[in-house]
Amino acid sequence: MPASQSAKDFFRPLAVGAPTPLTEIPFRPSRAIHFFDPSNAKMAGKIPGMVGTVDVLLGNLEDAVKADNKVAAREGLVRIGQETEGLGAGGPTQLWTRINSLDSPWALDDLTTLVPAIGDRLDVVMVPKVQGAEDIHYVDRLLAQLEAKAGLDRPILVHAILETARGVANVEEICGASPRMQGLSLGPADLAADRRMKTTRVGGGHPGYLVRQDPPIDELGVAQVEAPRTTYQQDLWHYTIARMVDACAMHGIYPYYGPFGDIADTVACEDQFRNAFLLGCVGTWSLHPKQVAIAHRVFSPSVEDVAHARRVAAAMGDGTGAVMLDGKMEDDASLKQCLVMVDLAEQLAAIDPELKAAYDAIPSGEGA
Repeated sequence: MPASQSAKDFFRPLAVGAPTPLTEIPFRPSRAIHFFDPSNAKMAGKIPGMVGTVDVLLGNLEDAVKADNKVAAREGLVRIGQETEGLGAGGPTQLWTRINSLDSPWALDDLTTLVPAIGDRLDVVMVPKVQGAEDIHYVDRLLAQLEAKAGLDRPILVHAILETARGVANVEEICGASPRMQGLSLGPADLAADRRMKTTRVGGGHPGYLVRQDPPIDELGVAQVEAPRTTYQQDLWHYTIARMVDACAMHGIYPYYGPFGDIADTVACEDQFRNAFLLGCVGTWSLHPKQVAIAHRVFSPSVEDVAHARRVAAAMGDGTGAVMLDGKMEDDASLKQCLVMVDLAEQLAAIDPELKAAYDAIPSGEGA
């Protein structure tokens, strides 16, 4: 909330006739945000077949679209939004878009075209390279005016990408800038460049970012610094993801990992996705269909984790005190962790028949 704004005004519409802002952002499963170029006819033709198989389909208008194709991408997204059954507006697959950056010549036309044409189907607008709350305030007011003009009855939500050092430094104020804020994504490539990080990878670790085992000590007590030692590659993005997760949790919105650029390296991709999941992210981007399957697997609790969480919840009863399960103490804090897992499993089971079957197959003894 802007410092000059009264708390009682925060949830009032920013334009006469605009829909009332949400006081709480509902959780909708969004394990994979699958990017597609609406100007690519081959790619656009696959979208109807992907509805119901991926949580979010995102029409990308920004960096991956050449300048000459910006208008075609925008118009293609309008056609897809208008003609694709089950996409957006409460259907099985959400419809998002990533508009062009606010300092580009295309961002204004993106919003003034999309909201009147498919605002009733569009769930979330992703804004790239957000620097501070002022960027969100601009988009917030403009969306309210366009929603009022289009006669929309629900607000379109906003998702910001952290791609600059300034954006990371302002992450808390970005999260609290508007009741439209749905979440944040990490943009590792642009962020690496802005920070002058010495990596050309799009996400993932780096072999040069490591810790090394201490040198062995010989019989005279001398450290053998030239001896072979094991090294352990570290996660370049741990700090930023953790900070992003905390800021989102503070404001009741949702954190996401962003792109993993090495499409062929599915092993490292899964590792990076799992790191983000364990730290608190609810989903990630997918740049290729093979990454959708990885995201669905990683961002869905395993059967073993759900079974354990159910056991703890059942054993804890009213949530007070402590119990021993399999030699481990479980208490109120354990229960809270487990309920996060159980709630997520229930929400995913409601949209994923395979997961529902797997979770329902957990023996009753595992949940008690």
